[in-house]
Amino acid sequence: SFTMNMYLFVYDLMQFCGHSWIFTNMIIRFMTFGKDSLADTFHSIGLVMRLCQMLSVLEILHILIGIDKSRLLPRFLQITERIIVLFVVINSQEEVQGKYVVCVLFFLWNLLDVVRYTYNMLSRMGIYYLPLTWLNFSLCIPLYPLSVLAKGFAICISLPYFESFGTYSIKLPFPFTFSIYFPYVLKMYLLVLFTGMCFIIQNLFSERMAHLGTGNIKKKRS
Repeated sequence: SFTMNMYLFVYDLMQFCGHSWIFTNMIIRFMTFGKDSLADTFHSIGLVMRLCQMLSVLEILHILIGIDKSRLLPRFLQITERIIVLFVVINSQEEVQGKYVVCVLFFLWNLLDVVRYTYNMLSRMGIYYLPLTWLNFSLCIPLYPLSVLAKGFAICISLPYFESFGTYSIKLPFPFTFSIYFPYVLKMYLLVLFTGMCFIIQNLFSERMAHLGTGNIKKKRS
């Protein structure tokens, strides 16, 4: 309906503005301060980044109620990956926040999202530009695996801090006889992360074929 389409357009616009601000801020800071800006990335843009990622949870709801026709599982995996790495790994360990990998991760996320939300906004209005469509469904194929590698690296460098500080590790009281050692949980999650990457990449290729197949290109040109 028109109301739902307008709501989705406003949602995409809000996300576009947030990610564009982050992306522009990162570029300006790097051009101004050089490498010194990399260590301060989280402190300068972390709040807006967290707000954008919290807002992205609505995309799961959009699919569940049927106003977004995207596939649920790939989108769910992509969103939860970011939530876990951003809020559980990076936000909880101040020592990790100053690492260069955080800047790399934020750059990849925002580059992908600026393109994706621009494409989404225009498509809500029935506007399709072939270069933008190609970029939206092609750029994610090389950049998503790079972002997964950056997530995995961020988790690996956080493990010594989780081990030292005992963050999120829980020792259950009597009569329970086991404890939850969070570094082990993160190591198991690494397996889930890279397994999910294979599934999501396959989905990205299928989406690209569906939107950029020869027949679809001819239709959009006409």
